[in-house]
Amino acid sequence: MNHRLLSILLLTAMACTFGVAHAEKADRAKPMNIEADALRHDELKQTSVFTGRVVMTKGSIVLRGARLDVRQDADGYQYGVVTAEAGKRAFFRQKRDTLPGAPDEFIEGESEVIEYDGKADNVRFITRAELRRYRGSVLNDEITGAVIVYNNLTDVFSVDGQRRPSTNAAGDAPATGGRVRAVLSPNDPPPTGPGAPASAAPASAPVLRPSNSLGGGAK
Repeated sequence: MNHRLLSILLLTAMACTFGVAHAEKADRAKPMNIEADALRHDELKQTSVFTGRVVMTKGSIVLRGARLDVRQDADGYQYGVVTAEAGKRAFFRQKRDTLPGAPDEFIEGESEVIEYDGKADNVRFITRAELRRYRGSVLNDEITGAVIVYNNLTDVFSVDGQRRPSTNAAGDAPATGGRVRAVLSPNDPPPTGPGAPASAAPASAPVLRPSNSLGGGAK
């Protein structure tokens, strides 16, 4: 079984377990609030660079890292690139919409670089990437790879386990292989017994769908 087929099978399995909720769609329209030790802003280019213990919040979204580059386009969409300190990883967290009465769910991710695209409403985790889903305080699912793209609008995620080429002292750049790794928990079974509804059909909540490309479903 080659790497591509294995990745597709893992993504298909994860779509079943991740698909009980979807990301907070209201976060896209919320203002971006940022704290940092220093700021350099260019009004003409509509760019800002925050450095030192950066914390960005946007609705339920939380981003943390050592540096944050933010720009805004002519239509008002915001874009951010969070970079971690050397040897560490930047952090992302977002609440997911859940069905009434269901426990709160959160998506968490870490990587050396995190890119947020406000127009496409997706998040790209680059280098030593990890994505986790929590139901309440319990870790339910976890995936790792070289690059993970999570789209908030379409609930499509894609994972690349291939590490990028690394250059050695001789100047060569050999491509090194990587693996997508996933730990998936089963969904809770439907209620049974005398108190259960006569026809216990699964809830028709939107599901996270795997993608074979790293476009993240952006339009």
